[in-house]
Amino acid sequence: MTDFANYTKTLLSALITNLKANEVVNKKLEIITSVYDFHNIAPKSTLFIGFNPAILGVTSKVSVTCIDADTLDYLKQRNPKIVYINPNDLDKHYKKFDSVIAFDEFFTFAASDADQQKLIQLICSLANQIVISTVRDYKNQDFKEKEFSTPSIIKGSSVNQIFLEYHDWNQKDRASWETSVYAIDYPAGNLKNHGTFVRRTMYFKQLAKFSSDAGSTHFQVHKNLMYKSLIKKNYEHVISIIFE
Repeated sequence: MTDFANYTKTLLSALITNLKANEVVNKKLEIITSVYDFHNIAPKSTLFIGFNPAILGVTSKVSVTCIDADTLDYLKQRNPKIVYINPNDLDKHYKKFDSVIAFDEFFTFAASDADQQKLIQLICSLANQIVISTVRDYKNQDFKEKEFSTPSIIKGSSVNQIFLEYHDWNQKDRASWETSVYAIDYPAGNLKNHGTFVRRTMYFKQLAKFSSDAGSTHFQVHKNLMYKSLIKKNYEHVISIIFE
């Protein structure tokens, strides 16, 4: 989970730079609200896995895990009531949260199928009502998206940030790859490298099977609802996992 904490730290950097930060927060929050409305639920407590802009707009009781110290400081300054949970202590919070949000393909941040299954088991064990996540359609992935995500440009007041995500696929294991994120400040040209992050493909049927094994009662791919990260322009499918 340390990898995911460092990965989503880039989202915070992009949000801070963004001139339309409030609009971004509202758009991400709208996705969550749409899923809640679809299932006719109103969670009173939410756990975010990693940083996502939507966390700044949630009005229910909010907790967060898988973030670094700087990100936690940023969140605490804006909402002192946010509760931080050490990832090592997550197993102590069985069914504590009505909703768990794990955007930005969280379940692909694993080295093996076994690791993914354990990750899904853990996250599902935390939710009373729903887990919401995102994933690309790897079964029908365009070859153009194989090595590079579509670059993103975040326009700021004085500095623009260019994000480029590179995927180095394992030649022996076609389901495994490593991701590196490069952030370039324009016009200064300063370059920061975030990564590498060990990743593994996650298919819809695979996620449905693992979540069912973890006790879910319903799995939904929201066909008319798509998610887009700040650091890339590729769309991800929104998934909801229901517990009744």
